Amino acid sequence: MPGQTVWRRCETSRLAVLNDAAEYFGALRDTLLLAEWQVYIIGWDIHSKTRLVGPSGRAADGLPIELGAFLSELLKVKPMLRINILIWDFAALYAVEREWHSADKFTVESDDRIQFCMDASLPLGSSEHQKIVVIDHVVAFVGGLDLTIRRWDTSEHLAAHPLRHDPDGKAYPPFHDVQCMVEGEAAAALGEIATARWATAGRASKGCETVECERWPASVLAGARQVQTGIARTELRTASQGGIDEVARLFEASIGSASRFIYIENQFISATKIAEALAQRMVDVPSLHVLIVTPKAHLSWLESRAMQGGRGGFIGPFVTAGVAGRLRILYPSVHDHGLSAAVMVHSKVMIVDDRFLRIGSANLNNRSMGADTECDLAFEATTVEHRNFISSLRRRLIGHFCGVTEVELAGHEDDLLGFVDFHAQNGAGRALLPIDCERTPAGAVTGIIQPIADPKQPLDLERAARRMWNGRTLLAVCGTVVALAGLALAWRMTSLSDYTDIGYVASFISQHSHSAWAPLLAVMVFVLGGLIVFPVIVIVAATAVALGPWMGAISATAGVLASALVLFLIGRFLGHRRLQSLLGARALRVQDRITGKGVVAVAMIRMVPVAPFSLVNMLAGASQLRLSDFLLGTVLGMAPGIVTMAALGAQIADFAKNSSWSTAVPLGLIVLLWIAICLAVQFIVTWWSGRRT
Repeated sequence: MPGQTVWRRCETSRLAVLNDAAEYFGALRDTLLLAEWQVYIIGWDIHSKTRLVGPSGRAADGLPIELGAFLSELLKVKPMLRINILIWDFAALYAVEREWHSADKFTVESDDRIQFCMDASLPLGSSEHQKIVVIDHVVAFVGGLDLTIRRWDTSEHLAAHPLRHDPDGKAYPPFHDVQCMVEGEAAAALGEIATARWATAGRASKGCETVECERWPASVLAGARQVQTGIARTELRTASQGGIDEVARLFEASIGSASRFIYIENQFISATKIAEALAQRMVDVPSLHVLIVTPKAHLSWLESRAMQGGRGGFIGPFVTAGVAGRLRILYPSVHDHGLSAAVMVHSKVMIVDDRFLRIGSANLNNRSMGADTECDLAFEATTVEHRNFISSLRRRLIGHFCGVTEVELAGHEDDLLGFVDFHAQNGAGRALLPIDCERTPAGAVTGIIQPIADPKQPLDLERAARRMWNGRTLLAVCGTVVALAGLALAWRMTSLSDYTDIGYVASFISQHSHSAWAPLLAVMVFVLGGLIVFPVIVIVAATAVALGPWMGAISATAGVLASALVLFLIGRFLGHRRLQSLLGARALRVQDRITGKGVVAVAMIRMVPVAPFSLVNMLAGASQLRLSDFLLGTVLGMAPGIVTMAALGAQIADFAKNSSWSTAVPLGLIVLLWIAICLAVQFIVTWWSGRRT
């Protein structure tokens, strides 16, 4: 229904589904040759060296093969044509993967007829993820493919293909994606979306002339005609308008209508809300089966931690509901000419009961539901011909993964999951193999990264800043400064230095500094110091003075961990109730802060200590905190202090013996820098905790 599950319902006069980038790039090239007035290219990425060619790898039109050069030459033979390219102004994390100075490479010698815009209008952490090309508002392409490198592949998905390499000559694995091509009202509506995105990015565009001429190339066969089409979007909330969540609503509605079979291809499966909807529908409809095709693994460390780590949470609702036996989560594998490879699945396809087809840019992850811009097309079968087209497409997609024909697959419709299982177990060269979702990355690091890399809403750093910079925070900062000043006065005017003198502790360790046992002695000092609640930072500084920066840092790290472990075990032995009676309510508040957010809270307390080192260790042991989270948080939180003390050990010792302005000022600046780092960490943790709640 428009306004709820889709933005607009319109008619597609011709529809083609292009399986893999070779088909798409070839069709797009032929369509661009027919363009006359206006082309919009909206995407997540683009590369001027992309080989815009079909399955043959060649072009018969006489124009350059590479995208940037092709567009430049196209303008020379199309005097009225203008091209607007809008790409996400990507985050620094993706800088290594992107082409540098893309704007210059596309716009050079274009006489301003190619406009290139890096869209920076989105909030931090959100991305422009739509993949749309609109030609004269008559023909449009939507799907999962950007016009960039490391995407081109044929539907054969050979383990090794001579044309499957990047501009540096580096080969990449088989790659699967799907794009759809539409003509008519749907293309005109997509032109409106492209124009609006261009305007949102702060660019003006000239209106497109009304076009009567043919823009559908003869090389592309239409798979269906006169198809009812819905356009679903994800748009971010702004100060002037609310967010748009049609993508999420359409997923829920289509799942809620399923009765027999759902086929899904998707790069990411981490949206537990979608998993819960699928599992519940399978409970309600015992005849419903689900097949999900997704990558075996993700390429980057960040993606594996953020998205691959979410698979365990995705499978959970199916196991809990007792319907996992009617679900398959599989990856495509190929074996030919003695080589094996897993096919990278990048497509975003959903087919429900062969009467509903969805193709677009939205993944089954959290960010596609509310943190990124997305655009999907949904096609409804209103005739027998439409239904036959969708069922044929489903068989073609599954068949090309398994190396079987549509006809062969049609003979196993009564038990399609059983056929796929048997085919894989039979050792076929092409097969869909099971993914062990329980063996995906997990743990403390994944728990930290996932809500940042896969958020449900844009990252609200302004809100985090407001939450952090309240009266209590300012009081804590002022209190820290006053405490440091008071400590300095006490050091000079009382006997405090007699008990916690860095020089004294350093001289004790230095007596054995030439011995191979010196690091072990330092570790023992840390353990003993922890047992008597001796200031750990003094021992860190003394170790750096006695053993030098490198060995001092290593020994201090080992000592901190050893002392923390001993006290952690003591706390676990004593238990929650005994510590409560010994230490009182304040200690328990500290314990709650440790337990509530695991490794992040431990790291923060180490950097911005709210209780003595020894006390924190025992409280952590008495809590339900995992030992691995505790030790990792200790290392992360203590590392800045250890590195600082190791680097400035000699200056600290000199200040302890001969305090003066010349020694105090540099150390004071270091302390201020340390406080700034701690506040930055607190800001990040405050924001992260807000995301969790």
